[in-house]
Amino acid sequence: MPIKLEIVTPEKLAYSDDVDAVVVPGIEGELGILPHHAPLVSLLGLGELRIRKGGNEESFAIAGGFLQVRPDKVVVMAETADLAAEIDLERAQAARREAEQALEASRGRDASDLASARGALQEALMRIRVAERRHREGPRRSRGDGQ
Repeated sequence: MPIKLEIVTPEKLAYSDDVDAVVVPGIEGELGILPHHAPLVSLLGLGELRIRKGGNEESFAIAGGFLQVRPDKVVVMAETADLAAEIDLERAQAARREAEQALEASRGRDASDLASARGALQEALMRIRVAERRHREGPRRSRGDGQ
């Protein structure tokens, strides 16, 4: 029996479908959600959200937000959510270079500038990691499906 998953950002509804399982990056580690999971509210961290549906697995790079597990659905309210297959690797690498330059420039300056540069770098590196794995592995099949 599947569970309804919605991934929402301030800009859009990034995903809405019935899924078999979802793994989200919580602030203290990964959380696996299956149908009939107990109600839950949690903060989300920076990382990869994985969706399993019918033997296939898809990924999103997400940054921050909240997770709400209700009896009828799972709602992920993320600051950003980028489908791995749609991440522009060249753009993500350019963002990483810009963040590294901003980090160098902010050394010895205001702590908020340094924190902002570190956050931008972490987000760029996470997008690169998710996109590179997607491009390297292609669409993934879950274990137990004979492949």
